[in-house]
Amino acid sequence: MIQEGNIARSASMTAVHPQAFGKMERLRHRSLVEGLFSGGRSLYEYPLRVVYRTPDLSEIEASFRDGLPPGVGPLQMMVTVPKRKRRHAVDRVKMRRRIREAYRLNRASLARALDRCGDRCIQLAFIYLHDGNLPFGLVEEKMKILLEKLEKKLDQNICRDSEGL
Repeated sequence: MIQEGNIARSASMTAVHPQAFGKMERLRHRSLVEGLFSGGRSLYEYPLRVVYRTPDLSEIEASFRDGLPPGVGPLQMMVTVPKRKRRHAVDRVKMRRRIREAYRLNRASLARALDRCGDRCIQLAFIYLHDGNLPFGLVEEKMKILLEKLEKKLDQNICRDSEGL
C-alpha cells in the first residue's frame, strides 16, 4: 500500500486502466472544436447524432499558432447535451456520463479502423437529441450502431483516399 497523506491507496488503484478514458481522448481545444463543427460530416441514430472529421496531422498542426500542443491524441471525442433538451444540470450530466461510458466500452473497433487509415486522426462530437433521460442499455445499443456506421464510412472513404496518396 502507498501512503499519501491521510489517503492510503493500493498500487493497483494508481495504475491507469487500459480502457480508461484519458485526457488525450477528450476534444477540448477551441480551434479543433470549431473546425469540427464548421467542416465536419454527421451521422444519425436517434437519440444520438455524431459530427465527425478526419483530418491528417498536418491539418491539426495548422490550426495552432505554436504547433501541436502536447496531449492531442489521434482519436478525440466530446459529448454535448443541449440545455434546450434537458433543462436540469443533473439530467445533462447524467446523459453525458451515459454517452461517454457507452463510447468508452465500444470504441475499440473504431480505433482499429483508424489504425488501418494511416496518419489520419478522427474527431467526434456526440449530440444527444432526446427530450428525456434514456436508460444506459438503450444508449449503448444506439452507440454501437452509430460506431459501426462510422467505421464503415472510414473504411469506404477515408482509408481509400489515404491509400491512393
